[in-house]
Amino acid sequence: MFTMDYAASADSPAWLAFDRHIAQGELELKIRDRRCYLLKNDTEPVGVLRYNLFWDNVPFLTLIFLAESARGKGYGKRAVLQWEEEMRSLGFPCVMTSTQADESAQHFYRKLGYRDAGCLILDQPPLKQPAELFFIKEL
Repeated sequence: MFTMDYAASADSPAWLAFDRHIAQGELELKIRDRRCYLLKNDTEPVGVLRYNLFWDNVPFLTLIFLAESARGKGYGKRAVLQWEEEMRSLGFPCVMTSTQADESAQHFYRKLGYRDAGCLILDQPPLKQPAELFFIKEL
């Protein structure tokens, strides 16, 4: 059975196995602020989801990652929808996320009702990357 719960300090080793973009100290701040979730299939950790507040008032999904063995089972969709519901219950009128233009995640977000909201082009080192596509969804 799929579950999504706030991450706790004891979850740090499992979390860091999935998320290579965050340091331990930053993770502890996310845990404190309840802005990260551990995704499980029964008791087995299968992924993570975390967010920030864009402009200090718009929930911005910064990462969702699922283990290869957990992909294609609807866990990502369920996690995002559960996160959106929580953001709605906290009184937020919309949520945002982004993905690089060369990543297939853009199609995932569009299927969930997100609409394109622009892009950021970083074409100079050290930040050079494909365009970053931004998405927004009203709750």
